[in-house]
Amino acid sequence: MTRNKTYNRKKILIIFTVVILVLLLLAGRLVYLMVFCSEYYGKKAEDLHERERDIKAARGKIIDATGTVLATNRTVCTISVIHSQVKEPEKVIEVLTKELGMEEETVRKRVEKVSSIERVKSNVDKETGDKIRNYKLGGVKVDEDYKRYYPYDTLASKVLGFTGGDNQGIIGLEVIYEDYLKGENGKILTLTDARGVEIENAGERRREPVDGNNLHISLDYNIQLYCEQAAKKVMEAKSADSVSVIVMNPQNGEIMAMVNVPEFNLNDPFTLVNTPGKQEETVETAASEEENKQDLLNQMWRNQCINDTYEPGSVFKIITAASAFEEGVVALEDNFFCPGYKMVEDRRIHCHKRTGHGAETFTQGIMNSCNPVFIELGMRLGTDNFYKYFNQFGLLERTGIDLPGEAMTIMHNKKNVGPVELATVSFGQSFQITPIQLATTVSSLVNGGNRVTPHFGVSVKNDQGELVETLQYEVKEGIVSSDTSQVLRSVLEQVVSEGSGKRAKIDGFSIGGKTATSQTLPRSANKYISSFLGFAPAENPQVLALTIINNPQGIYYGGTIAAPVVQEIFSNILPYLGIEKKTEEQ
Repeated sequence: MTRNKTYNRKKILIIFTVVILVLLLLAGRLVYLMVFCSEYYGKKAEDLHERERDIKAARGKIIDATGTVLATNRTVCTISVIHSQVKEPEKVIEVLTKELGMEEETVRKRVEKVSSIERVKSNVDKETGDKIRNYKLGGVKVDEDYKRYYPYDTLASKVLGFTGGDNQGIIGLEVIYEDYLKGENGKILTLTDARGVEIENAGERRREPVDGNNLHISLDYNIQLYCEQAAKKVMEAKSADSVSVIVMNPQNGEIMAMVNVPEFNLNDPFTLVNTPGKQEETVETAASEEENKQDLLNQMWRNQCINDTYEPGSVFKIITAASAFEEGVVALEDNFFCPGYKMVEDRRIHCHKRTGHGAETFTQGIMNSCNPVFIELGMRLGTDNFYKYFNQFGLLERTGIDLPGEAMTIMHNKKNVGPVELATVSFGQSFQITPIQLATTVSSLVNGGNRVTPHFGVSVKNDQGELVETLQYEVKEGIVSSDTSQVLRSVLEQVVSEGSGKRAKIDGFSIGGKTATSQTLPRSANKYISSFLGFAPAENPQVLALTIINNPQGIYYGGTIAAPVVQEIFSNILPYLGIEKKTEEQ
């Protein structure tokens, strides 16, 4: 009996000790939560009783060289419902269906969905948003937002780019300069009770948004417009697939215009643009199939000037000539003979003039755009020297332009270059290059020898016009000697004044340039690319233009159809840029 009592006492003592320990642990935990975690759990409790809504920041504008706004914002509204606060669901459904032009079933699903806040529709015009606000419907929230707006619709569409539903840049300058343009959203915090209903007269806390900065660019609205008009004109006249134009300042790399017609509507970027001929049927047929439509949209958004490569043809002879002058393997008075072709190993490579140019100096060879002359230059240079100058001129690297998706030059691996490959490269065939790379390299060769970085961005300013940042770009000096640059300018001026580029000539202005006609792959398709690169004034270039016409119908020679496009552009923009005509005395 005594033994049982002793056992029971021990048992009670153990239970009592356990209970005391548990109570001590609970008390310790309570002290820990109340003292050491009070701030954390106070914040959690506050969060449970607060509802958060964004106040969208205004995206910065994109402003051209003349001060013209090319991208701005329009006020729109986002319509949302808070389920716990909707007092008359049928009336809410009726009003939103009517004012938003939506299906009743869709509106009903969103109004009846049990959630803290449900978006019914975004990007609603402000007038409609104000109408809905005036109904004063319980649980319906109308928040003002911004939608990107492009005042000129299609102008420079593949340069500017556009934004998505979240107002974030998707392509073009909009995505490259996202961090400068986007701004910082604000917040509205409102207090709610345990059921999630906003407490009347409890006020609200706001964190004001910070608007994005404005991007000032070198693109000039007027020059862009001139170029687009000229590009559309030749595209229609020649039933071409597309036309690209680049206009830039060869001294500093600032791009004044970049055209890729057909352009698309920036305010409606998901609607396919029909292109001439057979492509129109392809677009219409594939538009019904979502996966094909996306492929076509991606194709429509491509900036051919930087995303696509092509065989440059005879414009590349400028680069071959520069290499030969630098290496000292040719002089202007050197004599050549063109029978209409040149044999390279067992291959007969023709000149564009099948009957031949006969005896000619090197100057005449450039003026005539004679393939055998440049094949000879390639042989004199040799593969090692050719590739040395490719690297020296920056041809085997990206230009660094401030647009996304720049393609690389597609060049033969040096070890695989034999006499035939060397011959074809020397006059601009059997490899591919981007238009922007070609324009940039030639700019650097004729500006005195400084490799510039092509760019649009000039500066970033706030909405009060205060400078935030001046954008800087790399310049590599001395990629060719000033003597070589001067000789190139002189001989290319003769190409326009007396040679194959005569259709780019404008009385009173000294213009240098080079024509090109190249064939696309496969050669059996008989499709051509016509192009012309020109610059002015020839003795001190201030503007350079490259025009590329893809698959023109009928006559396709660059000197015949591309040179007049640059002539038309220069006729408009040289006086506009303040480049004066020469008088006879000059």
